[in-house]
Amino acid sequence: MATVMAEKTMSLDGFIADPSDDVAHLFGWYSNGNVETPAPGGGMTFRTSEASARHLRELFVNTGAVVTGRRLFDHTDGWGGSHPIGVPVFVVTHHIPHGWVDAHPHAPFTFVTTGVRDAVARARAAAGDLSVGVGGADIVRQCLNAGLVDEIVVNLVPVLLGAGIRFFDHLADTPVELAATRVIEGRRVTHLYFRVVHPT
Repeated sequence: MATVMAEKTMSLDGFIADPSDDVAHLFGWYSNGNVETPAPGGGMTFRTSEASARHLRELFVNTGAVVTGRRLFDHTDGWGGSHPIGVPVFVVTHHIPHGWVDAHPHAPFTFVTTGVRDAVARARAAAGDLSVGVGGADIVRQCLNAGLVDEIVVNLVPVLLGAGIRFFDHLADTPVELAATRVIEGRRVTHLYFRVVHPT
């Protein structure tokens, strides 16, 4: 069964965006080096340190599907119909966006109106032996509350935003025990890997 992974870039005080949804102070590490890593889905190339490039390459190779929420989908305008990782995307939503499917008939996007558990199950089936990435703070929260997350990866950036959208907020069943598995030190970012310790 596919591993479910939550991966986000986060400030030292726990925010993944400022109050206006701006991520400029967090995403500098994507372009502060000279090692190029093209996104598999096309449209962008990251220029990072070699350590961060290794982190990105592993993420791209190992991700077979993505689950995201409607808020992030709308904020990115559906990534123009092609997610940067180039895999099937399952969007958790109450309503399918009007006209979007007709405008992007070949986009590998599926709108799931039956909740996050169903979206993760469908993403796992699509991913096969690869991982499922979950994105968007609210979707991560729902998945953690449902016991669906197996791994958490935090790209920790040395900045304090003071306010904004938190990565981990309103968790229903805490504490959530984590086991640290790896640390990769990039340029102005530290990639922290954790395994979620599920109750037996």
